[in-house]
Amino acid sequence: MDHNAHSKPAPRPFRYLDIVTVVFTLVLALSNIASSAKLIGWGVSLGGVPLAFDAGTLFFPIAYIFGDVLTEVYGYQISRRVIWIGFLGLAFTTLMFFLIQRLPGETTWLDSVGQSAYDKILGGISTGGIVLASFLGYLGGSFSNAVIMALLKHATQGKWLWVRTIGSTLVGELVDTAVFIAVGALTRVFPWELFLTLTLTNYLFKVAIEVIMTPATYWVTNRLKKAENLDTYSDLSDLSPLSF
Repeated sequence: MDHNAHSKPAPRPFRYLDIVTVVFTLVLALSNIASSAKLIGWGVSLGGVPLAFDAGTLFFPIAYIFGDVLTEVYGYQISRRVIWIGFLGLAFTTLMFFLIQRLPGETTWLDSVGQSAYDKILGGISTGGIVLASFLGYLGGSFSNAVIMALLKHATQGKWLWVRTIGSTLVGELVDTAVFIAVGALTRVFPWELFLTLTLTNYLFKVAIEVIMTPATYWVTNRLKKAENLDTYSDLSDLSPLSF
């Protein structure tokens, strides 16, 4: 008797999915470290609102570009899995910095740098406020971005990739930025006086980067589609984020 007669077919191997997943997760971890480390001022105002953003903003548009590529090439279901892998990467990063913060400092380091300096610069990545803000903003923004990408691909019948990438970014980045800054302000990571400044600046910067990077997104997407021999239309009956 053939014991393999009713076995499920092996999952299709992908050539570059593991690389995209690693880069996506690495960018997320670096963006949260940078967000905790520094706020950057532009030195200009828009409508009376000074423009400034946390340093993690420099990384996050890259994550959204990869998020667009994942959903466009591999589909929402695989993108959802990578989003959760990224979340686990963020959780691990937070746990390690929490441990580092609480381990005793070496005497010479304490004299030359000091625990208070570490706490001010990198302590935020392991404190409740920035962690909660990062997690909620990331999950809300990433899944909003992926769902909009999947819906728009069906609506546009696979045409006008720029409509999908920019349209999903307008929604995803708004959710991500507003949730991140609001939760950060509620937990006193950021002062409420900077809510409009940080939200507006972060959002405009992220959307602008997405628009500027559209040719690169087209190039990466087309190369991946050819390399993987794949162009997935997501199953719209399975858009729940609560699956791995």
